Amino acid sequence: LFEIQAELAGAKLELVPEVLDVQDVAAIESALNRYQPSVIFHAAAYKHVSLMERQPMMAVRNNVLATHQLARASAEQGVEHFILISTDKAVAPSSVMGATKRLAEQILQGHAFGDVSTCFITVRFGNVLGSSGSVVPIFQRQIELGGPVTVTDEKATRFFMSIPEAAGLVLHSAAIGKNRDRFILEMGEAVRIMDLAKQMIRLNGFEVGEDIKIQCTGLKDGEKLHEELHAIEEKLTDTAHPKIKRIQGSELTVERWQSLALALQEVSKLDNTTALNWLRKVLPDFRPE
Repeated sequence: LFEIQAELAGAKLELVPEVLDVQDVAAIESALNRYQPSVIFHAAAYKHVSLMERQPMMAVRNNVLATHQLARASAEQGVEHFILISTDKAVAPSSVMGATKRLAEQILQGHAFGDVSTCFITVRFGNVLGSSGSVVPIFQRQIELGGPVTVTDEKATRFFMSIPEAAGLVLHSAAIGKNRDRFILEMGEAVRIMDLAKQMIRLNGFEVGEDIKIQCTGLKDGEKLHEELHAIEEKLTDTAHPKIKRIQGSELTVERWQSLALALQEVSKLDNTTALNWLRKVLPDFRPE
């Protein structure tokens, strides 16, 4: 938050940074009441796959329950547009993080039911180059230290896009989206992580295997060999922007939303063991690996 404030310090705009816990309902409601925002981009989530495998309770509270509470508060305060930042890991989730983001998507669909003035929109995409926790700065640090560069699996692939492109397409999605819209950003072809590692080593002026070695560590708990941008039952249709596709299919039903809303009342009582069982119960397509 400090770095963002420093980066934008020279811009001609009023910037008010506030440190808040997205799980603190009273603080969030107070901030919404104080500033009356017309648009909210909800990107507050624990996104590290391995860490969340160890602490599913924290993932459920932060990624699921807090999303529910923020969406409800936004509707009550008359926020015009609420945009959830989602992930390709929410498709056929195999990790706790992916499962919680899948539920966050469903929660947004649930809040979009009925006569609501808030426009609830979901934008789903893959990895962003250079973002916090991204593989690129990790590879760069490993190269600077002389290696080895660690890759999970020789065949592993991921989707990537740049920070400016991702941010611009999210803003565009917010502009063209209507209530209950779910979008996928065009990510291009999946990239082999091994190829990316080799390219970065060469771009740094080293020889692969001689100067800098590559070590395969194996997939961690919850990690997939290949990510998907949409499920089999989901279909993609064009929008006004060539790099933004609309998701159709796998719509949340009213009955499913009522069941999920009841289940959300149990979250505050969960621990790490019961949180994992809770995820399996409320999300039947969650397949832990």
